[in-house]
Amino acid sequence: MNSVRRIGLALTALAVVTVFGTIGYLCLGFTFLEELYQTVTTVATVGFREVRPLGPAGQVFTMVLIVVGVGTVLYNLGVILEAVTEGHLRLQLERRRMDAHIAALRGHVIICGYGRVGRAAADFLLLSGEQVVLVDNDPTRFDELDPATPRLVGDVNDDRTLVAAGIEHARAVIVSLESDADTVYTTLSARALRPDVVIMARARTTGSKSKLELAGATRAVNPQRSGGRRLAAFALQPDVAEFLDVVMHEENLDWRVQQVLAAAGSELDGRRLGDLDLRTRTGALVLAVRRSPEAPFEPNPPDDLVVPAGALLIALGTQAELSLLSALAG
Repeated sequence: MNSVRRIGLALTALAVVTVFGTIGYLCLGFTFLEELYQTVTTVATVGFREVRPLGPAGQVFTMVLIVVGVGTVLYNLGVILEAVTEGHLRLQLERRRMDAHIAALRGHVIICGYGRVGRAAADFLLLSGEQVVLVDNDPTRFDELDPATPRLVGDVNDDRTLVAAGIEHARAVIVSLESDADTVYTTLSARALRPDVVIMARARTTGSKSKLELAGATRAVNPQRSGGRRLAAFALQPDVAEFLDVVMHEENLDWRVQQVLAAAGSELDGRRLGDLDLRTRTGALVLAVRRSPEAPFEPNPPDDLVVPAGALLIALGTQAELSLLSALAG
């Protein structure tokens, strides 16, 4: 039986005892106010005085009322105290377990703001098997969330909240707050705490996109603008748009597009793509190469392109093929 039902049962029992006492004193000749006063003072063990002298029947009835009433009052106090203590302790234990879980995470994604955009991002990441930590200052937004999903209730504009969310070990931060001003401030805070973390920020207006990038966002995205472009792409080139949409967003397919970083000293470092023959060795198809973070993408790279350390390869393939490519690049 949960705490609410126990409290409800206890209050019902107290009401029954009060009605029982009131009716009993009514039968003994008391007025309504006298019988109610006598019942309450008896049950509460206050014992100010008897409003009327009691005969043998009244004394016996009062003794019965004391035994039943005092037991009921004590039960009420016990239930209420237990419910309060149990709820407080349960919340403390759940919070400690959640904090310990978040502290142990590595390579997770922090989502600041669990509104419509934040919820969509979280759903996609969770379906992809990624670890996430959700942060919002409105606890009601987590009401329908799986209890096992890490979450924090707090203000992400406070650095301590980002630290508690594990930004030190996070893979990326997604900032999607109610206003661009809050998003800019949180982006600045996240970049100051982790200069190397990937920060994706939601821009509510076109003009705020450049400000968010100046604040430290790796990339700022306007969902309305992006959605409009996707609609236009589907209208003009539906098959191309569908292919790209399936590759990027369909979780049930084995093949996908993935970025692979060529580490220093790896088999890819300093070698020509033609000599590597990655298509034959791994099965993955290299679609584009970015030689450095500042360089543009080079689509359909030629065989004579030399892969430097730190280059980013965009490849298409199955998970097994991409894993082989990652092993060569690691």
